[in-house]
Amino acid sequence: MMRNQMSPRCCLLQQINEVSFAVNDMILYLDTHPEDEKALRYFAEVSDRRNKLMAEYAKKYGPLTIDDAAISSEKLWKWSQQPFPWEREGA
Repeated sequence: MMRNQMSPRCCLLQQINEVSFAVNDMILYLDTHPEDEKALRYFAEVSDRRNKLMAEYAKKYGPLTIDDAAISSEKLWKWSQQPFPWEREGA
């Protein structure tokens, strides 16, 4: 499915998945190349992008991880109130 055919929520999740892949890939690379300055800069860039996307998702739809629970739980504990992973949108 193309991004322009996805719901805003699915589009945001897709962006999180893509940048998370880059973060994980850089972690593996940096394990064997810890002094690669270009890789370190790229890791910082994609990590920052992932953190911003995760915070945006948490504010709009609820946290994806417990680390983001504080972002979306200002007045209410929403962690247990969001849909479970198998309760997909549009299902």
